[in-house]
Amino acid sequence: MNMISDPRLHLVVIGNGMAGMRTVEELLKRDGGRYRVTVFGAEPHVNYNRIMLSSVLAGDKTLDEIVINPQSWYDENGVTLISGDPVKSIDRDARTVTSVKGVIVHYDRLLIATGSKPLAPPLPGITLPGVCAFRDIADVDKMLEAARNHKRAVVIGGGLLGLEAAWGLKQRGMAVALVHLMPTLMERQLDVAAGQLLQRDLDKRGISFFTDGQTEEITGTERVESVRLADGRVIPTDLVVLAIGIRPNVDLARAAGLAVNRGIQVGDDMRTSDHDIFSVGECVEHNGQVFGLVAPLWDQAKVCASQLAGDGAAAFASKALATSLKITGVDVFSAGALMAADESDDEITLRDDRRGMYKKLVLRDGKLVGAVLYGDVADGQWYLQLMREKTDVSALRDRLAFGRAFADATGAAAKGPDVAAMADDTQICGCNGVCKGAIVGAIKEKGLTSLAEVRKHTKASASCGQCTGLVEAILAHTTGVTVEKKLAALCECTTAGQDEIRKAIMADGLKSMAAIRRAFAWAKPEGCHKCRPALNYYLLCAWPGEYRDDAASRFVNERLHANIQKDGTYSVVPRMWGGVTTPAELHAIASVAEKFAIPTVKVTGGQRIDLLGVKKEDLPAVWGDLNKAGLVSGHAYAKGLRTVKTCVGSEWCRFGTQDSTGLGIKLEKMCWGSWTPHKVKFAVSGCPRNCAEATIKDMGVVCVEAGYDILVGGNGGIDVRVTDPLVRVTSEDDVLEYAGAFMQLYREEAHYLERSAPWIARVGIAYVKQRLVEDVAGREALCARFLYSQKFAQSDPWAERAEGAKALEFARLPEMADA
Repeated sequence: MNMISDPRLHLVVIGNGMAGMRTVEELLKRDGGRYRVTVFGAEPHVNYNRIMLSSVLAGDKTLDEIVINPQSWYDENGVTLISGDPVKSIDRDARTVTSVKGVIVHYDRLLIATGSKPLAPPLPGITLPGVCAFRDIADVDKMLEAARNHKRAVVIGGGLLGLEAAWGLKQRGMAVALVHLMPTLMERQLDVAAGQLLQRDLDKRGISFFTDGQTEEITGTERVESVRLADGRVIPTDLVVLAIGIRPNVDLARAAGLAVNRGIQVGDDMRTSDHDIFSVGECVEHNGQVFGLVAPLWDQAKVCASQLAGDGAAAFASKALATSLKITGVDVFSAGALMAADESDDEITLRDDRRGMYKKLVLRDGKLVGAVLYGDVADGQWYLQLMREKTDVSALRDRLAFGRAFADATGAAAKGPDVAAMADDTQICGCNGVCKGAIVGAIKEKGLTSLAEVRKHTKASASCGQCTGLVEAILAHTTGVTVEKKLAALCECTTAGQDEIRKAIMADGLKSMAAIRRAFAWAKPEGCHKCRPALNYYLLCAWPGEYRDDAASRFVNERLHANIQKDGTYSVVPRMWGGVTTPAELHAIASVAEKFAIPTVKVTGGQRIDLLGVKKEDLPAVWGDLNKAGLVSGHAYAKGLRTVKTCVGSEWCRFGTQDSTGLGIKLEKMCWGSWTPHKVKFAVSGCPRNCAEATIKDMGVVCVEAGYDILVGGNGGIDVRVTDPLVRVTSEDDVLEYAGAFMQLYREEAHYLERSAPWIARVGIAYVKQRLVEDVAGREALCARFLYSQKFAQSDPWAERAEGAKALEFARLPEMADA
């Protein structure tokens, strides 16, 4: 691979990760013509944002969305990428590196950016299938596969990485237990009080904790089956994730004879003990310190690039570092000292358990040296700035814990972050290492006027989004124009948000997906997997009876009217009105199960019967037999009404106040077949004892002596949300009118794939009451529109397909003949 004809110096980079490639990026900015660059990467991927893997695991990002440098970037910048082939040796005398696959490359300058390795304790059973680390894409793939095929996970380690892994697996539907050696979580970043608040909040979200838990053994035969702790506790599991820490990957440097202690030893110029070999990232040690957070890696990259470009004065110096946690709804910030070192230090604490807020500040000699924030982290960057600038805060002491808004000398409240006072080197975006000066420079040089443009050109706030408010404030300060906060675009095909598109559909009479794409100048004429299902739904909702459903724009479960299972078979759930069935229906279900050898028949939580393991080619015949007994699709796969759960009510129960079963059946018969932004579940309880769990449904009715209490916006999933009271009414007809109006308001105004709980949390229950309770004429109109749309929605898809509609969807593929 020698390119003797190229007179430029040859820079070889060992490591295609964040630190190494940021160094290359910075070098290209400073002196793009000095070097030809060759990069070796151990993983078979382009450079991606490793700290966003937790967001991929949780389902908040895709792998494509965390790519930093696509292959086109390497090609456009003349960077040779050799991926999936790690370097196995360095010959410093010959000035060559050799890869595992035998590629030998000569270097003039060498950059080692081999990162770190996950710690793996010598536990019995650690090599069993089902045990993995949480370090790269391959690890995430293993965890996602486990989430698809198994139910239980144990994460060992209660630090940043372990908590993000546990939350991601919980989001994927697994039952998660976290084992942590210490008494409280994140003990290196949080004090005891903050750690306890964090555990309390995550416990409410369904993660089980085993603190003071020392793992003794991972047990299993063919794969992991349990984790046994030293105190005898045994935790059954199908997956074990090791997240107990990292150590610098120094093996290659040590074998090459470079100076190595805990990490590869470097000076302020990021040079190793060999003048022509540099090192950056988690593999290095600088002044006795190793690095596990991303912020210092960006600083190292800038210094190293400057040195490679000929700036001998560039020097790296450690700064106070801040930690945050990427778990939706959990706000944590930590920087500097966690507690007073001795009696001369001063601690200030502010705590409000009801609000879930905690602040602790540590002062030394009149200066802020530590901050721990939980629940309210808005002033985190300000505290970090005070620490880095070693500002004397003695005069602000009494107001310091209340934040910058109350901490100036006059006590006047400042509005928003004081970006004017921030130094240009203040880091704004930790995920991508973007400082204030870079953002301001890009805004001025390129004439940027929107958050989207700033993200495109600087990457600031483009990853986890936690710094969005700061970036918007810098944009407003630099341009002198208040930034209009726009909702996120529907997808990458357009800059338009969902509300904007829905308004245009009605105002401009747009009645096809093609018309919408033309009106908004879609980037992709055919759309994408995100926008097609959304547009299809919006058109169905807007133009009932006119717009024809585009089945190809639906998810597979909706196209096939059954839920695909992990083995490729399907589940069939017939509708049981209000949870009521008959002997004839039960006979029909039993006969179908026997006739088609359906392996599992299960009662569901929605008071129905699920037939699991139906072959795809058998679906139409199964539906046909069920139809003969009067059973129709239960829409268990649909973005629509799933179930109306009921108790027996006044007909049988001595506590029942109203006929909850009868009302539930009426509600279900009115609402079945409807298409909604996401799945919808109703419940009717016959008394305040609430046996039907009406208070965690999208709409619930609790019967009382005086009538019916209607509740909305509940959710019983991973993030449990209790319903908001809407209104009390006195008749079943009132309940039906409110139900129709609520369904239509939700249908018309929620975003696609937005459940009613987050929709109501977004718009506010006061708004819903204003539309449904206070505006009588508006409520009647909403209900009328819903009932009209139901005329076109209430046809049984099972019956149509049992009669032969779309037969090719269910045809079995022919067996391949032997060669």
